[in-house]
Amino acid sequence: MSDARRDNESWTFLHVNDNHMGTARSYRFRPAINQRWAVIKQQMAAIDAKFLLHGGDLTRDGETHEFEYEQARDDLDELPFPTFVIPGNMDVGNKHAKQNGAKPKWEARGWAWNDPDWNMTEARLRLFASYFGPIHWTFLWGGIRFTGFFAAVAGSGLPQEARFWRLLERLPDLPPARHHVAMMHYWPFMEQPDEPAWDLTKADEYDNWYFSIDQPHRGRLWQLLQAARVDLLFCGHVHTGRPVQIVDGIRIYRTPAAGNTPQLAERWPDADTRFGFHRCDVRPDGIEVTFLPGDDQCEEFDSYGPWGHPKIEERDYSVAQQRPPVEPK
Repeated sequence: MSDARRDNESWTFLHVNDNHMGTARSYRFRPAINQRWAVIKQQMAAIDAKFLLHGGDLTRDGETHEFEYEQARDDLDELPFPTFVIPGNMDVGNKHAKQNGAKPKWEARGWAWNDPDWNMTEARLRLFASYFGPIHWTFLWGGIRFTGFFAAVAGSGLPQEARFWRLLERLPDLPPARHHVAMMHYWPFMEQPDEPAWDLTKADEYDNWYFSIDQPHRGRLWQLLQAARVDLLFCGHVHTGRPVQIVDGIRIYRTPAAGNTPQLAERWPDADTRFGFHRCDVRPDGIEVTFLPGDDQCEEFDSYGPWGHPKIEERDYSVAQQRPPVEPK
């Protein structure tokens, strides 16, 4: 097919993140999340889409339950189109917190944990990739470039970090495209790229640190996205939608979750706390992105177990509602 004919075609792709599918075989379970996601998945399956972009946090506890990788993979395989996936922090562990002699701990909202205990590992990232493919990737489809990456590896020193920077640095030299759509899990920044480096040991800065990319990595990432001519960027993680923001020519979609509870919603009067997904219609004059709410916005019900990041030794698998319980691995 000629490039001219392809440019005149209209077609659709979808984007979703943070469905956090769990299991009743676990020490904690929130069936409302699975119920919301099941309906959203049905809605997406009814659309004549070419593929789905999934922005991470497929699982509730994938960072310790390999079973949830199997569950999420099989669930996505039921869709009538392919899915391109990147991990989220609940899939592989959190971005790295440095010990530096201190033990930063977050105790608001009734939670408490030591962040360095939940640093992602090379082994977990490799295990995730064995189920869902590379955690950083790029491809052309219908004259559009699509790039997905797990930017939380920045500053980790893991082998996956070197691959991350290598991919971004070579993007400008790849074949050109009409548009460049990028997807990451964490927000690149909370409000603007020139924000300071946040201190996770300060209670009033912890959320900013937890949900965004640290400096100086943020600045380097943002420059590389501009050099790669990215014009549309999806990011999740917070579970709360914000109005589209255009920074340096990049349309930033901070997206609602496809099942899990919104966070920081009280921080912005224009926050969107609905569960849902994005329909993206590619037309000759551009890409139109529409948020579609899920048809089941149910309240929580029959949940059990703690929230946050409980230590493995503090988990009580005897409360699992289905047998046999999963085991941490």
